[in-house]
Amino acid sequence: MTLSLFIFGLLSGALVNILVGIIGSRRNIGFGWAFLLSIIFTPVVGLLITLISDPLPVGERRWGCIANLILICAILSLILFVLALAGVLVV
Repeated sequence: MTLSLFIFGLLSGALVNILVGIIGSRRNIGFGWAFLLSIIFTPVVGLLITLISDPLPVGERRWGCIANLILICAILSLILFVLALAGVLVV
């Protein structure tokens, strides 16, 4: 059970880091730097640094609806991870 919980936590953390990168793709910091900062530090620190950077001009939209899909997957995986940690969900 602990190995599956560890893998699930690692995957949900990766989704959150990718989400921070997608938010960074709409800003001057870019996807790569936002993603790297959220891996090196925590996703919260990476998100704060990403939100501090200047946004791109309005006409440059790059990701479309993929960001919303990844956001939904990240939120669902974090909810399942918390439920698995609490012992409510048996993985």
